[in-house]
Amino acid sequence: MTDSQTTDLRAAARELHDAGLCVLPIKADGTKKPAVSWLGYKVERTTPDQHDTWFRGDRDRGIAVVYGAVSGNVELIEFEGLAIREGLLDEVTEIMEASGLGEPWSAILNGWVTESPSGGRHYRVRIDGGPVPPNRKLASRLAQEDEWDASERQRVAEKPNTKIMRVLIETRGEGGYGLVEPSSGTVHATGRPYVRLAGSPATIPVLDADTVDAIRDVCRMVDQMPAPEAPKTAPPPREPLPGGGLRPGEDFEARADWTDILRGTFRPIITRGHTTYWGWADGVGGVKATTGRDPEKDRLWVFATGSEFTADVPYSKFGAYTLLEHSGNFKAAATALRREGYGTEPPRRRLSPVPAQHFADGSSALDPAPDPQDGFEGGPQLRAVPSRPELDITNEADAIDGILALMANGRLPDLYKRSGGPCWVYRDENDDPVVKQLGTDNLRAYLADHVSSYIVKRNPATEQLEEQRELFMPKSCSTILGRKDWPLPPLRGVVTSPVIRPDGSLLEAPGYDRATGLYLEPRVPLRRLQPQVTRESLARAKDIVLDQVLADFPWVAASDRANYLGALLTPILRAYFHGPTQMVAITATAQGSGKTLLKDIFKYCYGTADTAWPENDTELRKSITTQLYGTGSPVVVFDNLPNGFVLKTPILSALLTGEHWGDRILGATGKVTMRNDRLWLVTGNALRTGGDNGRRVLWVKLDPDCPDPDQRDGFRVGDLRPWLRDNASTLVAALVTLVRAWLAAGAPTIRVRKGDYSVWASMMAGLLNFLGVEGWMADSANTRDQDDEYQEWALFLEMWRETFGAEPVQAGAVIKSLPNHVPRKGDDPPSANQLGIWLKARAGRYFGTHKAVMVVDSHKKQNLWRVDVHGDRGTGRHES
Repeated sequence: MTDSQTTDLRAAARELHDAGLCVLPIKADGTKKPAVSWLGYKVERTTPDQHDTWFRGDRDRGIAVVYGAVSGNVELIEFEGLAIREGLLDEVTEIMEASGLGEPWSAILNGWVTESPSGGRHYRVRIDGGPVPPNRKLASRLAQEDEWDASERQRVAEKPNTKIMRVLIETRGEGGYGLVEPSSGTVHATGRPYVRLAGSPATIPVLDADTVDAIRDVCRMVDQMPAPEAPKTAPPPREPLPGGGLRPGEDFEARADWTDILRGTFRPIITRGHTTYWGWADGVGGVKATTGRDPEKDRLWVFATGSEFTADVPYSKFGAYTLLEHSGNFKAAATALRREGYGTEPPRRRLSPVPAQHFADGSSALDPAPDPQDGFEGGPQLRAVPSRPELDITNEADAIDGILALMANGRLPDLYKRSGGPCWVYRDENDDPVVKQLGTDNLRAYLADHVSSYIVKRNPATEQLEEQRELFMPKSCSTILGRKDWPLPPLRGVVTSPVIRPDGSLLEAPGYDRATGLYLEPRVPLRRLQPQVTRESLARAKDIVLDQVLADFPWVAASDRANYLGALLTPILRAYFHGPTQMVAITATAQGSGKTLLKDIFKYCYGTADTAWPENDTELRKSITTQLYGTGSPVVVFDNLPNGFVLKTPILSALLTGEHWGDRILGATGKVTMRNDRLWLVTGNALRTGGDNGRRVLWVKLDPDCPDPDQRDGFRVGDLRPWLRDNASTLVAALVTLVRAWLAAGAPTIRVRKGDYSVWASMMAGLLNFLGVEGWMADSANTRDQDDEYQEWALFLEMWRETFGAEPVQAGAVIKSLPNHVPRKGDDPPSANQLGIWLKARAGRYFGTHKAVMVVDSHKKQNLWRVDVHGDRGTGRHES
């Protein structure tokens, strides 16, 4: 102990409290756990009266400090005893001095310093101008085998790939605590005390948040844990070339020097052992990157975010050169390096080309096959020539087996399967994704592009076997397509924006996602999303969506804005939940109200499949099947329905309540079943519903309440369509951020009873409530006003009850007494028989508070009808 260190715990507590620190008592059983329930002390500092009780000397105790805001923004930087013994403190100090951090680091080293029982060093710093982050491990290394304890040896024995780690440098920050002197005896498992080496709680240095961040970065630079490499930054090793040849990238990796590669971006600051520390080329700031920490795999590791490099990802020399000189294009980089003399020329082997006169279609597939060794360096987004498989199709049966084997081994890229057979995804002339089901010609063209197929012929003059290029026969393609299954990844849908997987993770990488079977074909360039959603990014996203894009629409009520936002977020969450969604009906009182603009927001964000409303139910079924089977757009729009159009068809009812849709494809004999994973949307003025479709529609109503609404001006984003063309990526990122923030908060839901739509409605209610958007489905009672049939029957039954009371009567008597109120088709009232059929179809169903009930008159052998009134006032009974 130093002379300034007291052994009196009460005096120590007073010293710590006077320095603004929050004090805790610690158990004396070697566990280092608090002796009291301490969670409340993360935010409320303990008091001297509590210290008097805890440290009155009647029991053995240790003493600790809670770090973070409760102790005046103090953070602990701990160098473990292992780090001290291995000289890591000296190394870090040397780097600090070389990077311009020597003075603040010296203030920390000479502030309040404690030696732990294991020989470690505890340094404290008070952060000014920023919060204290939570506990962090800054540097670690793999434990050597002779360092393992018994439990670790058992873990490795059970799981040989287990990595045992030793922490070298870590922090105790917000929500953490650490023991301090004069804790001793059985407080620590070793029985040794905590010893003050320098300073006191009153001499903790105060540094600004940016400086402390830079100090932490330097500590992170001595981390020795192996890091996973990304294919775009450090391509994985490839099969060696015959004869010991080298590819350009491999040769460059062995011969190039980091100083030449990084010139103009970084400059070397200091080299210690195998490791070189780098700063910006302009000399501003401290250490920003390292190279050579692992002598067996020399990699660039960048800690800063202000360069072309992605932070915290290891780069090979070839990967760094490719990024800096060729924008990440490995093929172009390899070609340029070959021109500079890197690499050896690989041997080439070519198939004998088929004579050109045998073909007349000019297909590029008839060109001589490339040599499998004539490759280039590249990431997985590029298809290297050697990856193109060769296949002997001399024997048709072997050829079919060979193609199926290539499918099973994943050698045929961009080919998937769904109900109906193999398919691929492409963009049409409108830049919309299309799923193409393969026919014989499609499969033949695909194999021509992706497989070097050949036949073996014997030269009659020399008796030598020769390989000649040949395309698959159409009948072979038909045989493959005629199977009932194919060893291909299943395509379960196409999405055009980042979406949430069923497990809550974010799908944002374009292309096929094996975890979900979804194919991401972005409608707009995807913005890079931060790993975590911050309060600032959430606020910015809400501002973009709510206060800019949706701010100026003439919503009839708050529920219309909430309903629209729920619909707008649905494509992002569609893969996250099961069950159908309601059809979104965007309607207005007049033209020019903004219906098409609301539809266009979907178009610019996700893409829409626009289609006219068919003339009859048969054509409607065909249209639905076409959209589900052939298009990849997540939103299907029936646009500009006639004024006052009534949505009343059983086809629509079936579509909006089923998770799957089955139908026969035009021109085919078999039936296919497709996932009903689209958002269905209709637009039109004064739209209505009829039949059973009232509860299947989510209404979004607009009313500008002015003449010539299309002449309005002064909107916050100006003309919305040009704004969307320029900012659709930003809007999509904002929508995704809203959903990610909700997920990060635990994805709270609010129970909404909505029949088949309860899962979706409850989830969206929770999401909108989290965002502070009120009114989701709050117009449910008012939507009945949009249902002509409901209103007609509600009024009819009310007049019936008012006229006849609860007395059962014949249908004919009702028609005779209520000729102006009885429902009708066309201009003429129904017959008694027709009204009876209508009543049977609606028996027991409430229209408002009234329902029709059939009463069988067994004496007269006829059916009578009466109207009951719903009178449930919390008793659980219906009263008439």
